[in-house]
Order: sequence, then C-alpha cells, then structure tokens
Amino acid sequence: MQISNLQDKELSIGAVFTPLKWAFFAIEEFQIFQKWIAGATIFDPTMGEGNLLFALIEYGIAKGYAIKDLPIHQLYGVELNEMYYNTFFEKGKIQYGIHFLPENYQNKDIFFLEKEQKFDIIFGNPPWQNFGDLPISYKEKIKPVFFKYDLVQHAQDLLLGGSRIDIAAVVMQKVIQENTLEKGECVFFMPLSLLLNDGANSEFRTYKVNKTYYHIDKIFDFHEEKVFGSVATRYGLVHFQRDEKQVFPIPYLMKHATAWKNYEAKPLLKQNNPLSIIEVGENSPLSNFSPIVLKKENTPRQGINTCGVNDIFFFERCENTDNDDDYLLNGEIILPKKYIFPLITSKNFKENGKEKPLKWVLLPCYTNGKPIELADIHREPALLAYLEKHKARIQARKGTLINVWLKKGYWWAFLGVGEYSFSPYKVVWEAYGKNTFKALIFEGNWQANQSLQAFMPAKNLEEAEKIAGFLNDKQIENYLLSLKMEGTMNWAQPGKIKKLISFEEPNQLLLNV
Repeated sequence: MQISNLQDKELSIGAVFTPLKWAFFAIEEFQIFQKWIAGATIFDPTMGEGNLLFALIEYGIAKGYAIKDLPIHQLYGVELNEMYYNTFFEKGKIQYGIHFLPENYQNKDIFFLEKEQKFDIIFGNPPWQNFGDLPISYKEKIKPVFFKYDLVQHAQDLLLGGSRIDIAAVVMQKVIQENTLEKGECVFFMPLSLLLNDGANSEFRTYKVNKTYYHIDKIFDFHEEKVFGSVATRYGLVHFQRDEKQVFPIPYLMKHATAWKNYEAKPLLKQNNPLSIIEVGENSPLSNFSPIVLKKENTPRQGINTCGVNDIFFFERCENTDNDDDYLLNGEIILPKKYIFPLITSKNFKENGKEKPLKWVLLPCYTNGKPIELADIHREPALLAYLEKHKARIQARKGTLINVWLKKGYWWAFLGVGEYSFSPYKVVWEAYGKNTFKALIFEGNWQANQSLQAFMPAKNLEEAEKIAGFLNDKQIENYLLSLKMEGTMNWAQPGKIKKLISFEEPNQLLLNV
C-alpha cells in the first residue's frame, strides 16, 4: 500500500542540513562557484531548506558579487518535504530579496519526477537512513527503485542484509544516471559506510549504475570533526565524475585535529570490497597474503541474538542442583541443563579464554540449530513455566527475520543459531569496538554473544588451531586497521573475515594485492 502524496510531503527522512562553513569548504575545494559563474547548472536533488544553494549565494556575496549579478536562474532543486520546500522560497524572499524561478524547483520525490532534467553539477546532501528504518508504507513504495538503480539483485536482498542499504546510495545512483550530464560531476556529503562497510553496500562499490560508469576521484573523511552535530554516522565529502571507470587508489584525506592528512584508498582482494585506507606510497597490508582454504562449514558467524530480550535468556549465576538434569540459575530459576550453555564475555578474552564462564544462556534449540518443538517444551515443566511467564515480551519482539519464526509459531526462537552453534570447537574473536585483533579457541558448547563476538566453527582441535594460526597472523590485524573501523561496531564482523578465506567450493577469483 502506498502512502498518500500529502503524507509523502510530510516525511522527513534522514534530514541532515549542511552547515555554511562546510558548504563553503565543498564549494572551494571543487571550484563549484567558479563553474557556476562560468555557466554551469547546479542541482540539489534533496535540497531540504536549500542550505547548499544558499551557500553558493553567500559565497558569491563574500567574494564581492551583488546578488543581481549571480546566475540564480542556473540553480535547481527538488525537495519532498513541503515545509522545507516552502521555507526555501520564504528565506529567499525575506533574507536575500530573491524570487526563485518556480519552474526550477519541484516539491516532489526525487525518485518519482514527472520529467527528468540533466545538469552540469549535482551538489547534494542526500538523506542518511537505512532502508530498514524507513516508514513501512514508504519502503513498499520505493522497493522497485533499488532494483531500477542497480543496488539489489533479488527481492530477498532487502529482507536480509540489504535492509541496511542507506537510502543515500539509491539517491546518488539515481541522480548520477538520470540527472547528470555526460561527463558531469557530483559533489555529495554522504555516509562513508557506503565505501567503508561490508555487506549491504557492496553493489554501490561496483562504481556504476546499470550501464553508466562513474569515478570517485577524491574523498574527505571528517573523522572526529563534528560537522553534523550529534550525528553518529561516519561521514565525509566525496567527488564523483560521470562516464569514467573507477581506478585506484583514490586520494583520501582524513581530518586530524586542525589538519588534513593524506592517505590512499583502494579495495583489497576484490573491487567491490570496502576501501582500505593506507599511507601514501605504503604497501598493501595484504601484499604477501595467501588466503586460507577451508570448508563452507567453517564460515565465520555472528553470535546468538535474542532480539532484545537478553535479560530473559542470559544469566549471571549457574549452580548444580540435587537433580543431575537441572541447573539453578540466578539463585532462583531451575531449568534443564541440556538447554543451558556458557556465554562468552570480554573477560574471557582478557584471560586468553582460560576464565571460567561468567554468564550463561538459555538456548531452547536442538543441536541442529532448530528451535525445539512445543511438544518437547511441554515435557519440561520448569522450562514451559519459565517461557510462559515471559511469553508476552518474547512474542513482542520486532524485526523482519525474527518475525519469520514468530509467524511460524516458534516464539521462543533466536537468530544466529545453527548446527555451527554446537560445534566441538570455536575460534572466537571480539568483533565490536576493538582496535586489536586476537582469536582464541574455545572447546565445548560456548556461545558467542550477538555482534560483540564472531567465530568460526571447527570439528576438531587440529582444524581450530589451523584457523586460529591464520587469523592471528599480523597481516589480518593490519588489514582490519586499514579499513579505519577500529572502535566501532564494524571492527571485525564476520563479513570482513570471510573475504580473507578461499572456500573449497568454486569461489570468485581474488584480485592481485
């Protein structure tokens, strides 16, 4: 079901307005003002209240131009939100005495314009919001756009990892193809996750949309500079050139205190991999790299995910009872031993994996990873009573993937559970918020904790030691550091490690590094 046009025009999707200081920075760095004065048309496809367009006017005034001498008629914009759109025109009249040409602007959705125009320069700050976080009705409306502009290949992609595709990606793909003149250029303030993160954004890093190629020729990474206030997303300023194929490395400047430091950016192993950031002239951190050859069952995995009810399924204490089949948890809850497993914590890594369990998890699953059947729950009165006590909260969990289990009636199911969760050995590392990489071997049915840890299952100690030896090679840590994700949730998630493995099944050839 599509939302009405009126509702569309009330949406404020990922709106992040650009401060004048940094708009000036972009204008100067890419000579946008000089090109505008010389006759270039400028288009902001998601203009909000027009900050970037007003920045061009302010820049001209600062350079001594009278407003009447500026080519205002060569400015163009589109904005979906009606309030922002009207504010743009009001500000033009009140603050500058400008009556913008109404035919140059549209209060429309950039994805659904009645007539497309092409411009010399796109100057924009597209909305920063994942597809999965959009209003449900608007998601349904724009799903086809992700296919049209070459960001997903299958509908399932938008249900799984593709739900994390940023809407900024499809805005940029769309305007590069539809609204940029041949050999034209685009300057975007954008989330750098599109270039630096795994998974969902890999299609963006083909550097083309359908048959139209584009080239990124410079990236400014604002790093710790708070350009957009409290926004936590990693962001930057990027220059694109239409109709040129991508070549590497890309000049990459990162803000350190008051100065910009020069780096080079290029993907390692495959072109659509995240960009690695290295010192200018430095050798690749994987220059002597040989991928380990493993079986598919060794695939890197995230830990178990309760989908927001850790306090129900995680326990701080675990003791034996007089009944050999049960544990006493948190001093008051009796549950069957066969569904209770030790949960890995950060302290286990500080002690090199030798620390005894400090937490435990109730995992109501068979060893094949499937959630246990209701009939088997009824055979365990204590388990049944405990789950029923918390049923309302467990059933109220939200999310596309957990909803699959809920609809099937398995409301006690987890995510991140499979046969691999019960492998006799796991090679585990901390995947979240770290800046050093260390993989440890855990024997037995220890469970990794959601995105905090990741692991590779192994069938025996020899296989586990082979995997751990590979992962603890200093090249692996250097590669992760080159991705500039230390200290973040994306430090060493499974997708990053998977790229370093050659599976025995046919696999895409690796590029030279």
